[in-house]
Amino acid sequence: MGRYIGPLVRIDRKLGVVVSGKKGAPKTLSRRNFPPGQHGRLKGRRRKLTEYGLRLLEKQKLKFLYGGLREKQFRRYFDQASRSKGNTGQVLLQLLERRLDNVVYRLGFACTRRQARQWVAHGHFLVNGRKVDIPSYQVEPGDVIEVKTSSRDVPQLLENLQNIDPRSVPSWLELDKENFRGKVIDMPRDVQLEVPVNLQYIIEFYSRV
Repeated sequence: MGRYIGPLVRIDRKLGVVVSGKKGAPKTLSRRNFPPGQHGRLKGRRRKLTEYGLRLLEKQKLKFLYGGLREKQFRRYFDQASRSKGNTGQVLLQLLERRLDNVVYRLGFACTRRQARQWVAHGHFLVNGRKVDIPSYQVEPGDVIEVKTSSRDVPQLLENLQNIDPRSVPSWLELDKENFRGKVIDMPRDVQLEVPVNLQYIIEFYSRV
């Protein structure tokens, strides 16, 4: 299955939470709090989900929260996490958090993960002084991520950096706004997601398929 490229607000409405990161999404969701489509207003409320549906919903929330990953790619992350030592759910979050596009977003260079993925793919960022244009690149503690010199006058990037509150940058990252760079100082721990996600349901979903 390919990557979803349709209206992001439809995904927010379908999942019942804002996973797109778009500024106007919370207002739209509160005004139209029902699934999209001609049958979305089913008695003015959402249908009760089956046990399978509940677990599928949590998996979809996490996939779209991290920029709409393809199912095959997301499944690879899960398989890797399940083979690793430690809690599978927490390891899965660590793998997703260590994606370069997510780090660019967490540092405040981009206002959404989708924007971060696009900018990384276009070659606007360096990792340890070398251009990396692979959004899924896994960063390690000690890595330095910086905006390429020729890209430091991009208006949207400048606006994002101006609006970022340094206190919102997670503790495992360090931001140097003046020099357009950030550093990974630790592995992601105690990850705070923008929406609640039941990781145990995701583990149970893949144990049944």
